[in-house]
Amino acid sequence: MLRRIVEGQIGREPRGDVEIAAGCEFGLPMAIRTPPLLDTGEPFPTLYWLTCPLAIRAVGRLESTGRMRDLNERLSADDDLAASYLLAHDRYRRDRDGDTQGAAESAGGMPGRVKCLHALYAHELADTNPIGAIVRSEVEPLGCPGPCVDADGRRTPGHPAFTKRRR
Repeated sequence: MLRRIVEGQIGREPRGDVEIAAGCEFGLPMAIRTPPLLDTGEPFPTLYWLTCPLAIRAVGRLESTGRMRDLNERLSADDDLAASYLLAHDRYRRDRDGDTQGAAESAGGMPGRVKCLHALYAHELADTNPIGAIVRSEVEPLGCPGPCVDADGRRTPGHPAFTKRRR
């Protein structure tokens, strides 16, 4: 059932096993957790995946404004932010890779840059991430009027997450 819900939210079948890492007020996943290795043995570096379609849209709008550039500048100028971002990276890497030494980067550009606000916001929803928290403060409340999909993954007709936006 969870796989069908996620598929309805993101518009394609999720890769690998998934579990809810953070849910919304309607009991649906906002972010999922995926295993670091797929069934094929292929590495899957994104541990937390944003699935809430309203959140995906809102974060996409932020990315389209060049917000990553601003956050990269802030990260390089703010030692406290950089230190807490490094701690978030360490937790993410440990959660994904265990106690082994993992990759230099974990997700979303961590630890040295801001690359994907979707991944950082998903990490914030599941755990804590200082850049994800900034994103969260800029996109929430999402204003969701109700469940975006049903238990079978069918999209709710007229839900704003799936309607075309006029420019």
